[in-house]
Amino acid sequence: MLNKLFLHMKFYPILLLATFLTACGNDKPAQTEAAEPAAPTAPSNPDQVSVGQAQAQAAGIETGSFTWKNMTTNVQANGTIDVPPQNRASISAVMGGYVQSVAVLPGQQVRRGGVVAILRHPDYLKLQQEYLQSKARVKFLQQELQRQQTLDAEDVGAKRKLQQAQSDFSSETANLRATAGQLRMLGISMAQLDRGIITPTVPLVSPIGGYVKTVSINPGQFVNPQDVLAEIVDRSDMHLELKVFERDIARVKNGQRILFKIPSRGSAEDLTARVFLVGKAFNDDARTVSVHAHLEPERDDVLPGQYVSAQIQTAGARQRTLPEDAVIQAGEFSYIFAKTGSVGHSYHRYKVKTGTSENGDVAVTLLENLPDTTHLVRHGAYFLDAELKKGQDAEE
Repeated sequence: MLNKLFLHMKFYPILLLATFLTACGNDKPAQTEAAEPAAPTAPSNPDQVSVGQAQAQAAGIETGSFTWKNMTTNVQANGTIDVPPQNRASISAVMGGYVQSVAVLPGQQVRRGGVVAILRHPDYLKLQQEYLQSKARVKFLQQELQRQQTLDAEDVGAKRKLQQAQSDFSSETANLRATAGQLRMLGISMAQLDRGIITPTVPLVSPIGGYVKTVSINPGQFVNPQDVLAEIVDRSDMHLELKVFERDIARVKNGQRILFKIPSRGSAEDLTARVFLVGKAFNDDARTVSVHAHLEPERDDVLPGQYVSAQIQTAGARQRTLPEDAVIQAGEFSYIFAKTGSVGHSYHRYKVKTGTSENGDVAVTLLENLPDTTHLVRHGAYFLDAELKKGQDAEE
């Protein structure tokens, strides 16, 4: 009996050790299974977004379809504001002289025939003297011719004297007319001169009405006939003079509308003009053609010589269009959203390419196959784009 009890006590620790090792062996697979990660779920469509009913109403999401419109295409051109040649005058002296006084300043308005400056010179006196002497001689030769005609009628005088009198009278008359023409060009009053009033000065007058652009003289200065003393600009017929490149000139026609900006004004305001003349030859300095356009309407707040950046609106083709806030601008390509399914508020993003914009609509060229009957998001696209990016950021 004691031997049996001894044997049980001897093998009991061994049994406990085996039981402990078995329990540890059973726990190891359980730990391995708990540490093993779960299988990853499939990623959502990066172009798909869903919103709730309340979100869609708050964002003002509206759906519709494309609108087909005749969208214009633009020709880019640069140029200046100018006036026709007949609206620009350069004032010079007919005869050289000294400047006695200057009557205008740059920017001042002058009327046609208004005095710009006064010149003086002894030659002006001499020319008037020649006129009066020639006038007196013509009167004498006319009387002599009448005497010779009377003698010839009575067959008393010689034919040679009559012929000489006719020649002298005609020659002096021509000289008188030429001298009178020079005096009129100088601006001297012939009515006063015929009364014997001689003046040492002549006025420089403006041939057109307008504004003084430049004044290049001062009192005491001697001026020559080839010198430009002042310039006058008539702003009543200002127009655009644009330079259009050879590749674009075939698309430009009379009557086309132009939108242009004046960078120096510091304003983004679009001014308007309309083409009335397209050049028929290339400019010598570059492969460009001059295009002229009238301002619509005429404006007083622009100046000749100002630089302009213009877009000539040429005839366009019938194209798909969407409102500008339905298109997400993203560099070279843009995106639009279309509703998927008839229930709920799920939308898919499609890649497009945009064209010209007009009156709040932008031309759209599809880069993916999309039927015209698709329900497109016409308002609220930027809200959907923000929700789509928010979901992508959350996944990352």
